[in-house]
Amino acid sequence: MTETAHWRDDIRSLVFPVRGHGAICAVHRGAFRTLLGAEPSIEDCLGYFRRFEATFRAAADAKIARKGILAGISLHLTSRDIARKLLEDPQIASGDPP
Repeated sequence: MTETAHWRDDIRSLVFPVRGHGAICAVHRGAFRTLLGAEPSIEDCLGYFRRFEATFRAAADAKIARKGILAGISLHLTSRDIARKLLEDPQIASGDPP
């Protein structure tokens, strides 16, 4: 499994491996639309992921723990999953640019 995020046209999603879980996490273009407030290009989605990669990974870990997702089972993140983690970042929550 590659460690890098990439775009999958067949599911219109960015996917990345979840370290220590043995599966992938997908984030649909619609989630990025909500997060960015506009119809994103593939490059917009990849750029947003790169900017907030730690947040995406923390959101995946939190969802695995919250839902009891077994190792090897793939999952997806919604905009709500990601926004929840973004708001936990004190710099972002205070309105300061990251």
